[in-house]
Amino acid sequence: MPRINPRQLAQNLRQGLAPIYVVTGDEPLLVQECCDSIREAARNQGFNERDLLHGEHNFDWGQLLSAAGSLSLFADKKIIELRLPGGKPGDKGSKALQEFASMANEETLLLLVLPRLDRSQLNSKWVKALEAKGVLIQIWPVDASEMPRWIHQRLRANGLDAEPEAIQILAERVEGNLLAASQEIEKLKLLANDSVITADTMNNAVASSARYDVFGLIDKALAADAAGAVRTLQGLRAEGVEAPVVLWAIAREIRTLLETQQKLDQGQPINRLVRIQKRQPLVQAACQRLRPRHLQNFLLRARAVDNAIKGGKEMDPWAGLLELTLNLSGKRSI
Repeated sequence: MPRINPRQLAQNLRQGLAPIYVVTGDEPLLVQECCDSIREAARNQGFNERDLLHGEHNFDWGQLLSAAGSLSLFADKKIIELRLPGGKPGDKGSKALQEFASMANEETLLLLVLPRLDRSQLNSKWVKALEAKGVLIQIWPVDASEMPRWIHQRLRANGLDAEPEAIQILAERVEGNLLAASQEIEKLKLLANDSVITADTMNNAVASSARYDVFGLIDKALAADAAGAVRTLQGLRAEGVEAPVVLWAIAREIRTLLETQQKLDQGQPINRLVRIQKRQPLVQAACQRLRPRHLQNFLLRARAVDNAIKGGKEMDPWAGLLELTLNLSGKRSI
């Protein structure tokens, strides 16, 4: 049986059910969706019973074999879903899984869910035994470069499309969080009047959540709008946004500016470094206004703010955030 990725699962399921599915990965949304697809396909084939087992510490592996042998003559087909959060079954679990694989049949379907397996685990006897009778679905994280493509595919699957700049806006906002991206796309289904989502529509959609208002703070600071940035900072605090969220956004932008400055100095064009067209002049102006030594000092102060958030007494965290906001806006005091 094959090793496949989540995009290949639907086609694999249409070809018929295997008695064993191993879903391995650290991306919760994709793991959940793969499991949902397998369960649905199994229910359509008459698997109406489901036993859920949690392979925690000191798990009794006899439960797995007992569940497999507990069908009566008139019982429905059964899904046995085993979640193994540690990823390592140990000696007893390895033997139990190999024994289960040896008795795999059409009446029982094993759905084993566990974190990403390393190379040595993939070559272990228990994985090989399960693979010989089933399908192993490997789920890899979606990195930053792949995120726009993933979002575009997700939009298409939901009957939507978007301008490239709109897709880039969402990719930057969710920072690799697939669940957050999926939730935003669900919201867009309600907000979008046309099938093609514009950059303005995307900006308005993601700005409706308080968590994303920190990006408005950053853009005002990059535009040297100190008064507007301070008003936004005060609004975030009044709305109950936590100081670590604001610090994360500011520190991330400072590090990005440092990297962008270095690449601009090497002769790379701004449109290759900043994908969102409207932000290109903001970033370029900020790079001209703030030199690397300023940004390095800002990062040192950001670390002090982080210490204050964690209980340090040297400053009030929000006072430190105000200082960082003003300095990023061009009102330098650091």
